[in-house]
Amino acid sequence: MMTVIIGGSGSGKSSFAEEYTQRISNNMQKYYLATMQVFGEDGRKKVERHRNMRNGKGFATIEQTVSIKDAIDRIKVPSESTILLECMSNLAANEMFWETGQKPEDDVVETVLSDINVLREKLAHLVVVTNNVFEDGIIYDESTMAYICALGRINRALTNMADEVVEVVVGIPIMIKKGN
Repeated sequence: MMTVIIGGSGSGKSSFAEEYTQRISNNMQKYYLATMQVFGEDGRKKVERHRNMRNGKGFATIEQTVSIKDAIDRIKVPSESTILLECMSNLAANEMFWETGQKPEDDVVETVLSDINVLREKLAHLVVVTNNVFEDGIIYDESTMAYICALGRINRALTNMADEVVEVVVGIPIMIKKGN
């Protein structure tokens, strides 16, 4: 089963995603797939806050900032496991922006969706957290717009693949797509 949880920055989607993952995973092994590259003090504080939120909830953390399909090799019994992937916006940025330059939008979308399919096929449950970054109406520079367009395409594809889609708005989960 695959679930996508989407919301704006500070919407409460991470807290909801952790509670949701605990609820659906029953006695399965739970993994937190962390995609954020940590830069600076603000990044370290955010990671620490998320670690504290997960403390005592039984998640094993896997840090995988790109090529998320490779995380499957660190899971003991994938077919009896749940992954909470946090978060797609970081992953898309990591896949697009490299020290050597920027990858094309199409390549980023293809890589991310291919990797998601690998995880989705091998896991009992995959929960993907993503950001809604499309509501400000601002036109950014070319590279930022390419990133926003790639994330938009990825989000649309993810919601089509997903069994369930939940949007979290000011801490309130709203079921957009309900699975069986």
